[in-house]
Amino acid sequence: MRILFIGDVVGDKGVSMIHHYLPKLKQTVRPQVTIVNGENATSMGRGITQSIYKQLMSDGVDVVTLGNHAWSNNEILDFIDDAKRLIRPYNYPRRTTPGKGYTMVNVNGVQLAVMNFQGRVFMDPLDDPFALADELVDQIREETNCIFMDFHAEATSEKLAIARYLDGRVSAVVGTHTHVQTNDARLLQGKTAFLTDAGMTGPADGMLGMQPDSVIKRFLDQRPARYKVLETGQGIISGCFIDIDDKSGHATHIETVSMTDDQI
Repeated sequence: MRILFIGDVVGDKGVSMIHHYLPKLKQTVRPQVTIVNGENATSMGRGITQSIYKQLMSDGVDVVTLGNHAWSNNEILDFIDDAKRLIRPYNYPRRTTPGKGYTMVNVNGVQLAVMNFQGRVFMDPLDDPFALADELVDQIREETNCIFMDFHAEATSEKLAIARYLDGRVSAVVGTHTHVQTNDARLLQGKTAFLTDAGMTGPADGMLGMQPDSVIKRFLDQRPARYKVLETGQGIISGCFIDIDDKSGHATHIETVSMTDDQI
């Protein structure tokens, strides 16, 4: 099977890029399943709403993953338990956190597990993603060998560490969160596909999707600043596609995708 993964969708511009250009990208890449990180998809660049979730699904997305901004829009509490293809990081405290951290997708008769985890370096101290991934992967592998992980984390070392820790046991580990696509897509020794960060989908001329002036001002003043999503200029869509052997679950190819709206 072929998976298309799209990195953090930021603001109205990012949602618009999915709406207008995902169908064209899918015609080129021809994936069997499409996964999108939507944790920055509101007009404020933090969280997701039910209407945005439904829009992404109607535009051809199969699963929406989240991250540290999962709860930034309170509306999510009203619908996350009913949204079958919306997942938040699995390693939030399990007894008290709504929603779920993984989902299963039927891809032409083959089950694909999509997992969402969050790192802890320079981020909130959630439960141990390594130990919980161990448990979950063992559970899922009783049903399928095809397992995709969106690892939402800050530190490149933590992303590579969990990929190597799970190498050969999951099909792919792709990082999100930094909004900057990395140039290290590769197959690890155990045939797990890895990419440190898929990049961002949204305003190409912003700074991580935000208006540059507000970001620069914070560096100059060393005081908190209110960031606003840039909604003008070019848009960009970033991510990767991965080929997986349906039986073994091993990845056979990974390739990055990054195009501005005038290139699609």
